[in-house]
Amino acid sequence: MALYCGIDLHSSNCQIVVLDQKLDTVAERRHRNEFGEIVKFLEPHREELVGIAVESTRNWYWLVDGLMEAGHRCHLANTSAIQQYEGLKYTDDRHDARWLARLLALGILPEGYIYPRQERPWRDLLRRRAFLVRSRTAQLLTIHSLFEQYTGRSVKANEMKRWTSKSVAEQTGDPQVALAATAMLRVVNVMTTQIRHLEKEVVGHVKLREEFELLRTARGIGEAIALTIMCEVGDIHRFPKVGNFASYCRCVKSERLSNGKRKGSGNKRNGNPYLSWAFTEAAHFAVRFEPRAKSFFDRKSRATNKIVAIRALANKMARACYYVLRDQVPFDPQKAFG
Repeated sequence: MALYCGIDLHSSNCQIVVLDQKLDTVAERRHRNEFGEIVKFLEPHREELVGIAVESTRNWYWLVDGLMEAGHRCHLANTSAIQQYEGLKYTDDRHDARWLARLLALGILPEGYIYPRQERPWRDLLRRRAFLVRSRTAQLLTIHSLFEQYTGRSVKANEMKRWTSKSVAEQTGDPQVALAATAMLRVVNVMTTQIRHLEKEVVGHVKLREEFELLRTARGIGEAIALTIMCEVGDIHRFPKVGNFASYCRCVKSERLSNGKRKGSGNKRNGNPYLSWAFTEAAHFAVRFEPRAKSFFDRKSRATNKIVAIRALANKMARACYYVLRDQVPFDPQKAFG
């Protein structure tokens, strides 16, 4: 008899439900997040278990990897694509686990991609680097705003990085403002050191796979960004169309239209935020080093604004890179930016 399991995973415990083909409950229990106990609970049903649906939460690595090593077939549920009947009056973890098992049994479970285990640590290291880069940018923008507020003048980031307490005090005429600015600059310097350290570690141990080498033919995509794209994409063939890839990169609009009017937005968080960041960074560099990208950005900026323009350029780059990876051809600025 075929059995189907659903696991509603939390930070300290999980709810496990096993259903049969008639969707009746065979076994259920709440367990602490101790792998040995979970495997022991599932062991009597090992031969009949068709699959185990695990909720895709922030802490699924240990459970899915362990179950797969134990010989179970795991399915990572894409929680953002799962919808329950809105008329339900009451739900709890037991209902959620049963729902996962039901969807698996019916063959309609929306699944997430289980990224290869051996490559995950490098992907997560690049994610920490991306976090530090964003945090450093936020600090520099804060310093820029503070300086502009007190002087009415704008300043470039490279100039700010060379400031000392004395030079800032001379320009602002206020030692307290200088103290605030230099305190944040020290944080920027620490972040820069750590970013370079992480880059050196990743570049020294991880090499671009052959199918991703052609990403470097795009002006704006350096080694760190190319490695980030490689580690986040995994296998490009899991995206059947360019639109699926662009959507996964969060480079498309999320809105609902009716009769030409906006009636709200869809799930803006659906997709990969790290790919969104990577292609946005690539777009910024492309504006500096690729004339056709600069021309597209300028046209779009005049019609809208710079933020919309850079996101539109990121979308163009994401779509072009999809064809680069799928068809194994060099990046063509003419086709990408028109």
